[in-house]
Amino acid sequence: MGYLISDAWAQAGAPATTEQSMLGFLPLVVLFVVFYFFLIRPQMRRQKEHQQLVKGLSKGDEMVTNGGLLGRVTEIGDHFLKLEIAKDVEVWVQRQAVSAVMPKGTIKEL
Repeated sequence: MGYLISDAWAQAGAPATTEQSMLGFLPLVVLFVVFYFFLIRPQMRRQKEHQQLVKGLSKGDEMVTNGGLLGRVTEIGDHFLKLEIAKDVEVWVQRQAVSAVMPKGTIKEL
């Protein structure tokens, strides 16, 4: 049995050159670049647009939350804002829950 192991070591191929080992990393680098441009970069752009949307909120804006609530902003705090969803019905929502700001008059149309 011991002679099989020595035969296996004797048949080992030549070590890979530096150029061959660098070519082995090329698919990983290409995969990372594709991943960055198709996933990471667009997500960073959407996140920046959402932060600007949240910063630009003001009293009286009509907006939709991630949960689908449509209402008018009546009060703005640091982390929360008060949203009037019906006459005399107000709820507190997180600022990050804002999905979109609607054009003025959207609530009257409904």
